[in-house]
This record gives sequence, C-alpha cells and structure tokens, in this order.
Amino acid sequence: MKLFTLDSVCKSFAAKTGNPTRVLNDVSFDVATGETLGLVGESGSGKSTIAKCMLKLLRPDSGSVVFDGIDVPNARGAELSRFRREVQLVFQDPYGSLNPRMTAGELIAEGLLVHGLEPNGAARRRQAQHLMGLVGLDPDNIDRYPNSFSGGQRQRIAIARALACRPRLLVCDEPVAALDVSVQAQVINLLQDMRAEFDLTVVFIAHDLAVVRHLCQRIIVLHRGEIVEQGSREEIFGNPRMPYTQSLLAAVPIPDPVLAQRRRTAVQEA
Repeated sequence: MKLFTLDSVCKSFAAKTGNPTRVLNDVSFDVATGETLGLVGESGSGKSTIAKCMLKLLRPDSGSVVFDGIDVPNARGAELSRFRREVQLVFQDPYGSLNPRMTAGELIAEGLLVHGLEPNGAARRRQAQHLMGLVGLDPDNIDRYPNSFSGGQRQRIAIARALACRPRLLVCDEPVAALDVSVQAQVINLLQDMRAEFDLTVVFIAHDLAVVRHLCQRIIVLHRGEIVEQGSREEIFGNPRMPYTQSLLAAVPIPDPVLAQRRRTAVQEA
C-alpha cells in the first residue's frame, strides 16, 4: 500500500542572475508502507530539497505531495497535526539539531508533550528512559545535556526523539554524514533494529551508496534534480544501467587493495 507519494514535483529557487534555478524537475515516486527507500546522489542533486518538500518545510512550485491521503502542502488543522505526529525527521547534524539547554530526557519527551500524547510528566520521563534503553543509551543519563554526549550518542538521542511519537514514516536526511566511519555502522544497525521494532517506513537520504546498501530495499538515484535510475538494491548494485549510477558505485571505497586495483584497471580499460 502506498503511504507517501510525490507526483511531478518541481522546485526552483531565486538566483543572483535573476533567472530561477530549477532544483527539482518533475520528480515522482511512491513509498510503500513498511518499505525502506534510499535517495542517493551527490551534493546538489536535490535530495534535501525533496526531504523538505516531503516534510512541508518547502512548498513545491508544482506537483503533489500526499501522505496517507493528506495533501501535505495544503494540510491544516487536524490533518496537519496528524501529519506532524506521524512523519518524523532525523537531521544530518547531531550537534546542531539538539537544543543545548534541554536535557536528553526533555528532548526525547518533547514530542509527547507537544502532541498531547502524554500529559503526565513522570510518565513522559519513564517513556524517555525506555527509549534511551532501546537506542543503546544508559537511561541513568537522562538528565545530562547534549554537550556531554559524543556525536554518535547525540544521534541516538535524535532517533529516540523521533520515535517517541510512534511515527509511521521516518525521514533520515544524511543522518550519518557528520559521524566517524566507525560510528556510522552503529547508527545504520540501530536504524535497522528500530525499523523492525516500530514497524516503520523509512526514507533514507545519503550521498554514499555504500551507506544505503545494507539498509534500503529500494534505491532512487538523483542527479541535478531528476531521477536518473531506480530499482531494487540488487538491481542498482548488481546491474546499474545509467553511467551516473555506475560512477557513484565506482566511487564506493573497497577495503581490499587487490579488489580495488582490479576495479581501477577495469574502469581504465572500459
């Protein structure tokens, strides 16, 4: 069943030259319930703009954005409240996305208060501690502030905060880009576990195909605001059709130096 649909979405921004710059050009795709979809492309390909249009942070110039029957750009009142509760975002920067004046527990429980899901403060605190445990944090650290956590721990707080409202769709906008490589795998594995635990639909945005390989069932490749290729994980990694997708795959690092040399040789001979 379709949970989220973008149909012929276009978006332009004003430029210094006076002529608008087209950032998204006729973008269309569906997200099925329970699916983990990857949006991949280099910087400037339009990935974050798509996320902002999905989340009602930007209004498309044309086209439609629909979440479970809700016309997202025009949502108001009860529909908007349901949309805000059921669609959550994990930001790229775990340092800038958390209010430094709020404790971990306050950050995680904030959505419960804002959406009126739990009016009792003690109950919110217990739920926050439960979520901290689920994402691999010590619940005893509930009263610590973000600056006392590492980058990976802060991103776990952000994930717990997003999960507190029991969303149906989780949009992750480059959630591991600001983290060390050793921590990236931990966060990816956590998202896999949380997807199963909460029966989530996930849209995972990244510039690195290697990051989405183990998480996403289907992948969409973006280039200059357009979808150039989409398919299952096996199709994209096993038989990429477009030269741009092939170039992205060629940029994925291979830890084995022998295999890496073979790939360089194959590229040179092609």
